[in-house]
Amino acid sequence: MNGPEIHVEFAPGLHLFVPAARRAGRTPLTTDGVSTLGHVVESLGVPLTEVGALVVDGREVPAAHVPAAGESVTVREVTRPQRVPGAPLRFLLDVHLGTLARRLRLLGVDTAYESTDIGDPALAARSAAEKRVMLSRDRGLLRRRELWAGAFVYSTRPDDQLQDVLDRFAPELRPWTRCTACNGLLRTATKEEVADQLKGGTQRSYDVFAQCAECGRAYWKGAHHDQLEAIVTRATAPRAQDG
Repeated sequence: MNGPEIHVEFAPGLHLFVPAARRAGRTPLTTDGVSTLGHVVESLGVPLTEVGALVVDGREVPAAHVPAAGESVTVREVTRPQRVPGAPLRFLLDVHLGTLARRLRLLGVDTAYESTDIGDPALAARSAAEKRVMLSRDRGLLRRRELWAGAFVYSTRPDDQLQDVLDRFAPELRPWTRCTACNGLLRTATKEEVADQLKGGTQRSYDVFAQCAECGRAYWKGAHHDQLEAIVTRATAPRAQDG
């Protein structure tokens, strides 16, 4: 680039996306004079899905703003909880986030998940068609313009991933109402209705069942129920208020 010089500062929460030299406050950057501020920020490694506001010389500007020489830019983080206007809050997760998808479904959050790698264009198209927030650790995917909405998943640990999504979007939780396998809604079922899925010990030991209205999978309080209950309890526990 060989154009106007601006000065850019990134909020601490965005430092993981930018080179180390850009993490120490406001740093100079030479632009080409025609690119938008949104393009400039993304060229430095920050997906716009993670930007809450772009502030130039004290005033908030859109991503389409073309920076001029001498401007001072502050790139802020997304405000939490983040509100996604225009549709019920629903998610789409890529192939690498299967555990997170199952846990969100366990909590009753409408969560679509691609168990195979269908490619970034197809994922972005599905996000747009179904108005789902794309959750991914793939920065390239989150830069695709056709996405309806998106968010970077900051951790590789499922516990932290879940907490981060809940803190960021504050979705309505309805535990035990969705199929963790396919995202369908669960209904109460009799033992006779799910008998073909039960082994002898389960037949004798359990009397309360649910069944997915979409795929037919049966559910009961089996050997792993305590682990699942712990996930639900942590997710639904009241959050300590700051101050």
